[in-house]
This record gives sequence, structure tokens and C-alpha cells, in this order.
Amino acid sequence: MSLSLPGVTDWSAFTFLDHHRTALLQSIKEESREETRIEETGPSNNIREITCSEILGAIENVIQDIVTSLARNKAPVLTLVNRSDWRNIQFKDSVGLQMISHHTTRKIKSDCPKSATKFALILKMLSVIYKMVQDNTYATKRDIYYSDTLLFGSQSVVDNIVNDISCMLKIPRRSLHILSTTKGCISGNLSYTEEDGTKVNCTCNATAVIVPSNVQGIRNVITDAKFILIVEKDATFQRLLDDDFCNKLSPCIMITGKGVPDLNTRLLVRKLWDTCHIPIFTLMDADPHDHPSKLCNFSYVNNGAEINVLRSTYCPVFITSMSFEAHHLTVPAIRWLGLLPSDIERLNIPKDALIPLTKRDQNKLASMQKRPYMACQPMWKKEMEIMAASKMKAEIQALMSLSSDYLSRVYLPNKLQFGGWI
Repeated sequence: MSLSLPGVTDWSAFTFLDHHRTALLQSIKEESREETRIEETGPSNNIREITCSEILGAIENVIQDIVTSLARNKAPVLTLVNRSDWRNIQFKDSVGLQMISHHTTRKIKSDCPKSATKFALILKMLSVIYKMVQDNTYATKRDIYYSDTLLFGSQSVVDNIVNDISCMLKIPRRSLHILSTTKGCISGNLSYTEEDGTKVNCTCNATAVIVPSNVQGIRNVITDAKFILIVEKDATFQRLLDDDFCNKLSPCIMITGKGVPDLNTRLLVRKLWDTCHIPIFTLMDADPHDHPSKLCNFSYVNNGAEINVLRSTYCPVFITSMSFEAHHLTVPAIRWLGLLPSDIERLNIPKDALIPLTKRDQNKLASMQKRPYMACQPMWKKEMEIMAASKMKAEIQALMSLSSDYLSRVYLPNKLQFGGWI
């Protein structure tokens, strides 16, 4: 039986969704018991707020080591964790991909022509962070780049240095007073109060609400949502708003990171998970540079994936690069709702709506099947094998070849009712 929703939803028919949430809640209880047992037998891993004095002290320790080296007539060296090395990563069900304690490192030498510039830039960034923490001021990475474009050269240089420092000091980026520029949007059955007292109502309408820039500061989160849907593309998100999806399948929450999810969007997803403990699903293209990769952004490491990895440019570096912050940024309970490669054949999507895999796509598929997290995700691997065999990929918009409102009227309601996620 196919489900098409014209109006108010009869949630009694969504037994798979109910069973999924029950299983999630049971898993949370088991994890809580395990964490309690670990805390009773060893040190706690609970996340706590890092004080300004601790941040300043960590930076001062780095500078002290440099001064000590100079006093001994030795060239100073900075030791950074090799964030792009898969050997530094392990998989844990409750966290996803996270950095191991005994990781490999790399040396940034002040007397080496290849690394001297980076050494200097790291010191410059440490001085910027130190002053901001002292003065209790904040800046975005973009602000920092434009403060001296000739020095930094490109935005990516600033991004990489900030991540290196965050990992080196073992301090989350936001605690370093470096903010993320928000681009994500949220809509649906949700209201909350921002840190300055502003009350926000995300009730679905034609215009979505911008994800708050200070996710940690929001409070009084209220929702009756049955699930959260993360939509990869802004165009698809806007189409679902136009189709009044949130009201037709109410109550629910929709979020989009507009391609590569920014830090605040990932933090918000984690915040909603910690607060509400409701099922979270992702909707993205059936593309080698999107599917498991982009899902990882939220479920494994910031976030995650080579995604955002934005489309291929992110390769394994991104999925590993933020793994040291996995506890803050990931929700391993997220499930992949669609578009699945298996959906393409099952729905008999016309071939002229599909896109042939390029050689680069095929290499990407082969590479992803060797990723360490794939051993724990046999269903993901099966979907990739289906894509490799068909040698075709598809964008979410391919569903429009079946009917203009097929996504909101048929595809998503049926997927949610009959458990069509992995």
C-alpha cells in the first residue's frame, strides 16, 4: 500500500517510526548505564566548559616551550596531530569516528623552509586567539582572514590553522572565541529562547529561520516533533517548504546546511538530539561524493565526512580532521532516508533522469568501501555496490520525473511509514 498525505497525519500508521524511536531510547539508556559504570571505575569523559584561564594557560605553555628551545639554541618545533591519517581514527558506536589517544603526529619546524611559514602563521593565530580570550571578544574565521589577507593568503589557510590549533590544544574551536559563520536554516515544530532572551518560533511557513550563531546559548527548547529531517540541498529544502511538507507531516522539524553543513548547524543537530531524543534522518543525492560522506558530517564527525565534504573536495581529510571534536558534533543515531541507490531501480526512475558515473566517481566508490567505518555499516556498503553495478547516480530532483510533488506527497511519507531508512 502506498501512502499519500493530503493533510493531517495519522501517526498510528507509522509503527516503524515508533519502533525506531523506542530502540533509540533503549540504546540511550544502555549507553547511560555504561557511562555510569566507566565513571565509577575510571576518569570521567563528561564534556565540561573550558575556562578562559585554562585556554590562556594552554597557549602560554606552547610559547614557553618555544622560548625554552630558543634559550637552548635549538630551533623551535610545534607538534601537531596528523588529522588526515586514518591510523589516528577509531570507530565507536556511541560517538562514531573519533581520534585515538596514541595518535601519529607531524612536526612543524621553524628552521625548515617548507614549514617555517606555517610555524609563523600558527604563532600569529595563537596571538589573535590569546587577545580575544583576554578581552572576551569573538571573531569568525572570515573576520580573521580579512584582517590580513596578504599574510594568510587564503581562507583555507586560516581554516586549517584554526583546526590544527584546536586539535593541538585539545580545546573546541568555539572555546577559542572563533565563531562559525551560520548559513543553515531550520523550520518546523520548534521554539527556543536565544542567549539574549529573544524567543524564536520556527513554525513552518514560506520562510525558514537562520540557525542561531550561538547554539550553546539557546534554552527552553520546546517541540512535539516526531522526527527531524536534515535536507542536504537548500533548493530541496525550499521545495519542501513550498509543498507545505512540515504541516502535511506535522509535527516535524526540517534542517538544511545548504550543502556542506557549517559548525553551528552540526551543533544544533547535536543539541536537538541531546534535548529531544527523536529520530533524525538525512535526505541527499545518491552520489558517491554525497551519500555516506555527507551523512558522516552529522553522524560521525562533524560532523563528518568527506563531505561536505562538499562535494568531493573534501575527501578523507575532512572526516578525520574534526574527529577530535566528535563528542560535541556528531549524532551516530542519524539514519540515511534517501535518496538510496536501491530506490532508483525500485521506483523505476527514468534513465534520462539519471547521471552516468564518471571514472572519478567510480574511484571514489572504491575508495569509500575501504574506509574503516564501512565495516560497521554493511547496508551503506550494499548501497554503494548497487550504485557501482548500475554505473549511475541521481540527484533528489530525479524524483520529479515521476511527478512534480512526488518527494513530499509520496516518497518521504512512504519512507517514514514503512521504515525505508538505513
